[in-house]
Amino acid sequence: MTFKERAKELVSKMTLAEKMSQMRYDAPAIERLSIPEYNWWNECLHGVARAGSATVFPQAIGMAASFNDDLLNEVAVAISDEARAKYNQYKKRGKTEIYQGLTYWSPNINIFRDPRWGRGHETYGEDPYLTGRMGSAFINGLQGNGKYRKLDATIKHYAVHSGPESLRHGFNAEVNNKELYETYLWAFKYCIDHAKPAAVMGAYNRTNGEPCCASKTLLQDILRDEFGFEGYVVSDCGAICDINEHHRVTKTPAESAAMAVNNGCDLNCGTAYQWLKSAVAMDLISEETITKAVERLFEARFSLGMFDDDCEYDSISYDVVECEKHLNLSRKMAQEGIVLLKNDGILPLQDNKTIAVIGPNADSKLVLLGNYYGTPTDYTTLLKGIKDRNNGKTYYSKGCNLAKERTIYEEHSLSDAIAIAGIADVIIMCMGLDSDLEGEEGDAYSLTGEFNSGDKNTLELPKVQRELYDEILKTKKPIIFVNVSGSCINLSRQDKECNAVIQCFYPGAEGGKALADIIFGDVSPSGRLPVTFYESVDDLPPFEDYSMKNRTYKFFEGKPVYPFGFGLTYSDITENWIDDNTVEIINSGEYDTMYSVLKYEYIPHKNLCGFKKIFIKKKESVIVKF
Repeated sequence: MTFKERAKELVSKMTLAEKMSQMRYDAPAIERLSIPEYNWWNECLHGVARAGSATVFPQAIGMAASFNDDLLNEVAVAISDEARAKYNQYKKRGKTEIYQGLTYWSPNINIFRDPRWGRGHETYGEDPYLTGRMGSAFINGLQGNGKYRKLDATIKHYAVHSGPESLRHGFNAEVNNKELYETYLWAFKYCIDHAKPAAVMGAYNRTNGEPCCASKTLLQDILRDEFGFEGYVVSDCGAICDINEHHRVTKTPAESAAMAVNNGCDLNCGTAYQWLKSAVAMDLISEETITKAVERLFEARFSLGMFDDDCEYDSISYDVVECEKHLNLSRKMAQEGIVLLKNDGILPLQDNKTIAVIGPNADSKLVLLGNYYGTPTDYTTLLKGIKDRNNGKTYYSKGCNLAKERTIYEEHSLSDAIAIAGIADVIIMCMGLDSDLEGEEGDAYSLTGEFNSGDKNTLELPKVQRELYDEILKTKKPIIFVNVSGSCINLSRQDKECNAVIQCFYPGAEGGKALADIIFGDVSPSGRLPVTFYESVDDLPPFEDYSMKNRTYKFFEGKPVYPFGFGLTYSDITENWIDDNTVEIINSGEYDTMYSVLKYEYIPHKNLCGFKKIFIKKKESVIVKF
């Protein structure tokens, strides 16, 4: 029998009440049918998250900066190995709990349309093609290609979802049909066509008036009928309750639950589906509709081998978790995701320098991790990576808090930073943000007026960091400026005033080693920006405006500080395009390097339509064909 047939047979033995109970993310056991309890909620955005020790890879935006989907696929395979190993260990206790199963709510393939959105660093950037390619590589790596599915990947948040975080539970994103398909749905269709994700998660907001988790247009007409999606749909957490409580599209939770299931939302993260019993009694939904939803859910569980003893992944042992191979892979991905934005020749840095490492992100563990992260058994901060690699003297001063204004008792931190800057040959400033400042509603903190529920109100560094920067600049010492953030920060001054500028997205547990590899020239940088770096929010439309006019590299009418796709290497690379699909890459410099070749079309706006990551040795040339 097929997995679908087995699911149909098993569900046919359930009572209506039992079926409805299985549509909760924390599905209870049905002992008479030998069905164990199962919690569907798991996260693995950039490593197995919230389930103890795991290899923490760079945040998704940093992996997107690699423009290397083959490497991302390797990362996803490693994540799925660790996820299976954990599941195999957990189930020996007879059950699995939250964050211990095989159904993962990753990746986030929303488009990072506006730099103010706090969750943008969970995505693969502002371009639908890049997002589709990277998302597909990640999904294929997670799900495997065996008799059983290795994990379930869930593409989210469907659809037209990218802030504001503070309004998401009642917000209506209005978008025309052209932009709906070309921007907001493009990566979803690409991933469905090229990777067949097991699941789709709906968004909190409404799109053109319809709640996304109960939208006939999105879930039935487009996702299933047009895109041919055959998997299951899960709500975002609490999103079904939002339909009556905040969107006010329905009046009662029973109506909300019925609307969601009738339009194709099979699984509820939240409590709303406890009202399905009332919905049936009120004749708002049929048992047949509920049965179809539950059959899809059990087809997934059968596909994962949960009810069989011959699954090829059951033998994966726990020693793969944080194994040397995975840690090295994390370091390599971090190396390829670091973007060199400016270099006057100071980099790579010569050995035996006296270095002053200054800034609130230099010795921070959190900036390595981003959000939705696991617990690294060991990690290397940026400071430690630099100090361990430097053959000369390394001094350190935090200099200031991340965003909170300094008190009179913290003034010594600033004076200490100025003091060590004065005796250094070169200064490495490690500044920017972390996931306490930019992130999901409820997870990030409004430490100052510059941040709101995880979103940013400005592209400037926090005020206290700007003050520190001004003081260090006065020392007239060479400055390598390392910006650590998951999103665009205005680096226009740094571009003019510093000797080198590096964008280091949240780089994972091996991030400090990877940054040192780049700074000291052990590895040539090869990352490219997956987002546009603007100068000011004043250059952009209102955050709540979902039109793409004057947004992203495709439609921005101003001059960016650094454009999408920008990134330097230590070598001298020339692209010689022979025709539309063939390019000769010439390395006339002194460094071997990885290099991302980007292919654009003009329709009439600039549009990424191809990329390939290659390794090219010094004084060599390579022909790349698309």
